[in-house]
Amino acid sequence: MTQQPLNPDFDATVLGYPRIGADRELKKALEAHWAGKISLDELHAAAGQVQLADLTRLAGLGLDAAGGALPGDVAYYDQVLETTAALSAVPSRFSGVIGERIGTAEAFVLARGDEANAPLELTKWFDTNYHYLVPEIGPGTAFVADPERLVANHAAHAAAGFELRPTLVGPLTYLLLAKAEDGAPEGFSPLERLDDAVAAYASLLAALGAAGVKLVQLDEPGLVTEEGAKLAADGSTVTRVYSALAAVQSAPRLFVTSGYGTAGDPARPGHVQGELARAGVAVVHADLVRGAAPAAAHLGELNGATLVAGVVNSRNIWRNRLGESLAALRTLQAEVTEAGGALAVGTATSLQHVPHTVAAETALPEHLPAWLAFADEKVAEVVTLAKGLREGDAAIAAELAADAEAHAARAAFAGTSVAAVRERLAALTPEDLERADAEERRAAQAAALGLPPLPTTTIGSFPQTAEVRKARAGARSGALSEAEYEAFLKAEIERVVRFQEELGLDVLVHGEAERNDMVQYFAENFDGYAPTTRGWVQSYGSRSTRPAILWGDVSRPRAFTVPWISYAASLTEKPLKGMLTGPVTILAWSFVRDDQPLEVSAQQVALALRDEIEDLQAAGIGIIQVDEPALRELLPLRAEAQPDYLRWSVDSFRLATAGADTATQIHTHLCYSEFGEVVGAIDALDADVTSIEAARSRMEVTGDLAEFGFSRGIGPGVYDIHSPRVPSTEEIDELLAEALKRLTPEQLWVNPDCGLKTRAYPETEASLRHLVEAAAKARAAIAASV
Repeated sequence: MTQQPLNPDFDATVLGYPRIGADRELKKALEAHWAGKISLDELHAAAGQVQLADLTRLAGLGLDAAGGALPGDVAYYDQVLETTAALSAVPSRFSGVIGERIGTAEAFVLARGDEANAPLELTKWFDTNYHYLVPEIGPGTAFVADPERLVANHAAHAAAGFELRPTLVGPLTYLLLAKAEDGAPEGFSPLERLDDAVAAYASLLAALGAAGVKLVQLDEPGLVTEEGAKLAADGSTVTRVYSALAAVQSAPRLFVTSGYGTAGDPARPGHVQGELARAGVAVVHADLVRGAAPAAAHLGELNGATLVAGVVNSRNIWRNRLGESLAALRTLQAEVTEAGGALAVGTATSLQHVPHTVAAETALPEHLPAWLAFADEKVAEVVTLAKGLREGDAAIAAELAADAEAHAARAAFAGTSVAAVRERLAALTPEDLERADAEERRAAQAAALGLPPLPTTTIGSFPQTAEVRKARAGARSGALSEAEYEAFLKAEIERVVRFQEELGLDVLVHGEAERNDMVQYFAENFDGYAPTTRGWVQSYGSRSTRPAILWGDVSRPRAFTVPWISYAASLTEKPLKGMLTGPVTILAWSFVRDDQPLEVSAQQVALALRDEIEDLQAAGIGIIQVDEPALRELLPLRAEAQPDYLRWSVDSFRLATAGADTATQIHTHLCYSEFGEVVGAIDALDADVTSIEAARSRMEVTGDLAEFGFSRGIGPGVYDIHSPRVPSTEEIDELLAEALKRLTPEQLWVNPDCGLKTRAYPETEASLRHLVEAAAKARAAIAASV
């Protein structure tokens, strides 16, 4: 096989960079376009400016602007959607709406839906808080290469002096992440279309090569999952796919990544990278943070390929231990040299999971910035390590000394270890995780609450209007006094309560106007935590979160949800839910300290929540929801590590909630995930009512619950809040009917998929009216059938 020279021209790179802009410029442009305020051309121009600023920044930090070190991970909404568009893989249900080509406008239809079609399903990207749009593949799905956007983007940046490498999700991962489209034959797997997909990828590569592209990045993190590892076990599939792609005439060289763990067989770290190199791939990557370091015995002959060692953690914000990383790199360099390859330094995954820069954080506690590294600081770490590997320790002596000093200061800081918190954990017993029997609780709660069949409720938050955001900003800046802000919040809470009463909902919420984020709000009220001011990380599309930083031992100094929820409860005769975020979700949506096991941090957070639940009960709140939407998110990608995670994650929820009285109804909420894999853990949470995302998957989860024999209350979402479309009463009728095929009327609750924070009031009101109407119709039908 004839191939171009294999060695790339860089020794330091990153797999990707935050795409939303340092000041969320892309988010603002997207939402302006969707609102009709700017044209598609203006959106393209704004996105191009963001990309140019990012590339300029990366080059300024030391990545080679002309040697392929710069990632071209361009995506307006989602990298998987970008690959769907590049393959022209139009789901059949959109065939009357979208033609043969998926341009930007058509991609937004797939992402957001239209009046006739629900959008593509959103689910978690591996074990992260990023969400991707699930491709829908059937036996007849057309794969037709459309390189236009990739070529145009590369050309635009080449003209500015940047030789970036276009990036796509690789064919194996793309099909592993896809779902069989509705109507596909039973048992059909998208992987059955692998040869057709590979042919389309080959056409893309040929077009990119003709356009002068020198290196293309194909991301294959699917090979670190249980299913992907089986696919890679004997190497034949990986070899067949990448031999075909590497052999494309005049195509760019290939850079294949595999972050989020060890690719393939964990007992043979490096075997997948070796197989890729022997297939003709020029640059291969290994995650050395979550995965094992490749060894020469498993790499085999690398044929001159370069291994990018992902030694810098790109999913957390703690500074790298440079001395330890450099030692590991030198050991790996010997292994790679023995295998006939070269070594470069990189990140474990894309930097899309961390904020732009610590330099933007001017309000952090004084001790904290020196401990941290966001995206820009991590790029600097990669460049520093490459320099140290190339030139020796003396060349980076100042950086090594500063790093050692920062880590020593962190270990010695008073809040890192708090005796009172540690003593409380040490005193826990198994009884601290137990509540009364579920049937006893059900009877006590029915008597206390008096709810109708199929009770209606929402998940917690109501739309955060411009007025709410303005008032919060005014309170931060001092433009509003504490008394003025409190008066505003009370007025907003009363408005939300009256709104729910008028709609006819059965169990009300206070709307969470005082909360900017369901985790950051808790971080602001826990010791051992610090919120950020500009630490934005993309969640999906234009949505971003600001993960707080859990840096020390956690405790709750005072009750903080009780005043607002008690005030809301005083306004109505209807039951009102207290709203808390669960321990696993608080960890999953934070940047958590890396100097102790996650289990210990989860226990500390659980005890802080347990204190808040006791105070809510004392204030007369009879329903308390403890949200755990991230329970499935942190599930390890390999089966052998999953039981231990599920044990401690379930135990932390039970530790938080087991102090609740028998008559107090404990709810939880889960979303964005494939729940069939963890239904046993959901049951083990022992919540009285579980609400769960189900609208986009059309109640798929209810089958898993019924098969398991789940017997407590369940609220499968009937209204997808992640799209602006309003579901009709008839659509909700159908979803309820589907749920009632598998669940009993005594179990079923009626609610949206998730909180309403991101929606506007007109669509929220229309959707909730339809929800209440559909519940009333279902109740009447149940009563008539008795």
